[in-house]
Amino acid sequence: MDLSIKNTTREQRMDIVKNALAISITGADVPDEKVLRIAKEYVDGQTEIADVQAKIINMYKKGGDN
Repeated sequence: MDLSIKNTTREQRMDIVKNALAISITGADVPDEKVLRIAKEYVDGQTEIADVQAKIINMYKKGGDN
């Protein structure tokens, strides 16, 4: 499935993010505000999902700094 901004609606992107966040908190803490802000960039059509994933992974590798 192509999850790019051009091939999804805002509503679809919101559902994708909601599902991803639901999976991520299974057995873990709720994502902090930085993660939610980065995820919102995808929902708002500003950043592709692969870039969001890379930003979040990089943030955690650096110990939570963004």
